Amino acid sequence: MMSLLDGNAIAGTLRSVFGKEMTTAVGTCATCGESSRLAELRVYLDAPGVVGRCANCESVLVVIVENRGIACVDVSGFAALDQPTPV
Repeated sequence: MMSLLDGNAIAGTLRSVFGKEMTTAVGTCATCGESSRLAELRVYLDAPGVVGRCANCESVLVVIVENRGIACVDVSGFAALDQPTPV
């Protein structure tokens, strides 16, 4: 059974991929149009890599897989991904 976490569980991974704090960034789901902070993603770490799903419709928004030290990132589930807001 896969463990459900929120986007805060991958804060370090997001920082290493994007080079900045991303949990306050707002993403818009390409499927349902819901906009929310990445901290609100439904995150599964038990998949091959990290899977972040929309909290509203469960569509896959982001997949991050590391292979030989290289992070492969698919953000095609987002219609938009806005800059993080200052904390």
